[in-house]
Amino acid sequence: MRVLVDTHALLWWWTGDPGLSERARNLLLDEANEILVSAASAWEIATKYRLGKLGIGQEAVERFDELVGLDGFTHLPVSHAHALRAGSLDTEHRDPFDRMLAAQSFIENAALLTKDPVFKGLRISTTW
Repeated sequence: MRVLVDTHALLWWWTGDPGLSERARNLLLDEANEILVSAASAWEIATKYRLGKLGIGQEAVERFDELVGLDGFTHLPVSHAHALRAGSLDTEHRDPFDRMLAAQSFIENAALLTKDPVFKGLRISTTW
């Protein structure tokens, strides 16, 4: 299964947060799954850390590449196709990180691993 990890799920995974569902944990542990981590998540983590909204942010920013690699996850860059799809989504949702993840989930044919209900209206496959 191809899975794109939402930023909150990635941070919960890295910190062992109990908010991460058992299904989510099992999907991330299953080596048969291809786990994608968007460059948009790196951008979101760095932004929230800079704004003082993320306690774990410094380590996540400084070690992002290393942490993704240690988990055996795959970096997903933002392409022009992703950007065009994110900008074209017919929704009032203004969060650029969510819009990008939704676009990447659609284009990459990957279920979005997220607890956030906002994605339900974006016609993408989600799992939690």
